[in-house]
Amino acid sequence: MKNVKKVLIVCLLFTSGFAVFAAETISLEQARALALLNSRSLARYNLAVQSNTLSERLHRYSNMPSFSLGASASASLWARDGAPQGVTAQDIAADSLSGSISLGVSQRLWNGGRSAILNAINSMNTEISRQDALAEFYAVLNSTDILFYAVLEAAAALETAESSLATAALSLEMAEIRRESGMISPAAYLQALAEKAARETARNQSRRDLAVANLRLADLLGLAYTPRLEPVDFDEREGLIVLLSASDDDALSRLYTVLWSQIQSRNPSMTRAALNSLRSERNVGLARRDYSPTLSASLGTGFSHTIDNGFTHSGGRLSLSANFPVDVWVTAANVQRQRIASEQAAIDYQSAMISLDIELRTLILDLVSNAGLIQSSRRALDYAESHFDLVLELYRLAGNSPSDLSDAETLVRNSRGQLSRSQFAFLTGLSRIRSLGVFDSDEEIIALIFSVFE
Repeated sequence: MKNVKKVLIVCLLFTSGFAVFAAETISLEQARALALLNSRSLARYNLAVQSNTLSERLHRYSNMPSFSLGASASASLWARDGAPQGVTAQDIAADSLSGSISLGVSQRLWNGGRSAILNAINSMNTEISRQDALAEFYAVLNSTDILFYAVLEAAAALETAESSLATAALSLEMAEIRRESGMISPAAYLQALAEKAARETARNQSRRDLAVANLRLADLLGLAYTPRLEPVDFDEREGLIVLLSASDDDALSRLYTVLWSQIQSRNPSMTRAALNSLRSERNVGLARRDYSPTLSASLGTGFSHTIDNGFTHSGGRLSLSANFPVDVWVTAANVQRQRIASEQAAIDYQSAMISLDIELRTLILDLVSNAGLIQSSRRALDYAESHFDLVLELYRLAGNSPSDLSDAETLVRNSRGQLSRSQFAFLTGLSRIRSLGVFDSDEEIIALIFSVFE
């Protein structure tokens, strides 16, 4: 599945990547693709998968017969009585030049069943590294979604701050006109000045927040700057928002059951914890095999050549060797140590399951809560904007003070901010659930949720 996703990412970049830089607009899917290709941590996990795959292959090779080929040549430079031997090439060749070639093969016949257990452990190591890479794959996707939504939310906050500043500037402008005609008190005028200065400060802070959010997203995507982001169409999620905001406890219980059945079997952290526990059990069995003897066999033959005798065959030689462990107290201590590690891995597995369960329940509650907040924040914003329009009209007619206008504008600003936060928190919750269950898309989760409420 991981290779298929990488192919899809590359295809996505080739088909739409040029549009990102040409139009300086980037969609969420394009941002995800860029983040995955730019992720150094994901590349490191992919290298770990390749390394473990090679380790698994090398262990299989170690169980195959081992061949050896050797060759040697020699010549005597002096005689037995110490007199120098002839130093010409003819003297050396005639009296003492010899050579030999040997060929051997060895095979481990029995090692107490260690090979089968090690094969299983190496396979688990490879699968654990794959699960780590899969978890990182979805962690990058989740980080991209969070930073992408953070930029959009910061942009919305800046727009609200600009609107608030415009209102404060209008209020001050009208306060100055009334001050010239003596229709406003000095205290009210000073309040209008303070409101405008405060709104400028808030606007500047919003600009800073947006710049920081853009920097973080650009770093994740591997770009020099963040292109203009494609806005989110919240109308596409309206049906889901309405459905979840009206859900009861029974519906949420069914939703939890369905999601848990999917996530428990697919979550990389759970799979990794289960594999760690199983690997620890295999290590106990491997430690016990140290009580067993080992048996090996080797077969060798060779040829030699001298000037006097010519080629001679050294014959064949078969050797068997066996090793019997005697330090059983060391083996017993190692077995006990592996049992303790196995119990710790089992505890880690239970802890991972509990943590995942709590996280899923929390995400479901947050999702439902944010759906309700979206509904109520919309109503609050409608009421606040209607109230603001009325107060602004009365303020123009000198029927209200700057304080009344400021309070009405603050109500609008807070309602708009609450709506924006709840909307993006809702989308972030969907992304987090997708990562927990390694779902292919948000649409798969949405379809699953709708199936529960049918």
